[in-house]
Amino acid sequence: MTGRLVSIYLASAAGAPVRAVPEVEALAGRGLAGDRYADGAGSFSRWPGNGRDVTLITAEALAAAEAEFGVAVGAGQHRRNLVVEGVPLADLRGVPFQIGGARFEGVRRCAPCKYLVRVTGQERIFDALVRRGGLRASVIASGVVRVGDEVSWDPVDIEHRRTLPG
Repeated sequence: MTGRLVSIYLASAAGAPVRAVPEVEALAGRGLAGDRYADGAGSFSRWPGNGRDVTLITAEALAAAEAEFGVAVGAGQHRRNLVVEGVPLADLRGVPFQIGGARFEGVRRCAPCKYLVRVTGQERIFDALVRRGGLRASVIASGVVRVGDEVSWDPVDIEHRRTLPG
C-alpha cells in the first residue's frame, strides 16, 4: 500500500515558527534534523518516552477540518512535521512504514492541543482536529525524506496488529 508525502515542516524550538522544507534527514531515535525534538528542545523533550521523533497528519484531515469547521490550517499552522495523503495513519500505530529513505514506526495518536487555538487564533481548530490530529512516530532507520516521496507500508503488518490483544 502507498501514499505520498505532501509537505515537511520543522520548528527549531518549542513555540518557534514552523518553516517548510523540501527535504530533511530523519535521524533514528531522534527525529528530523533541525527540528525541536531532534535537538531536545520540544515542549515534551524533558520527559522520557517514545513517539516524539515525528508527527504526521493527513491532507485529507486538514481538508475535512476546513470543510466541516471552516478552519484553515495551512503553512504548517497544525504544527505537525509531515503532511501525507492516501495514508491510513490510525492503522499505522505499532506498524513500520517507509517514507523515502527513512523507516518509521507509528506509536500513538497525536491529539490536538489548546496551544493551536492560541497560535492560530481560530477557536474551532481544536474541535476540528479531534480524532484527526494525526500520528506520533519514531524514526527506526535514518534516511532522507523529500516532498513527493512515496509512503509505504505492508497491509499484512496492519492486519497482524489488529489481531494482537489490547
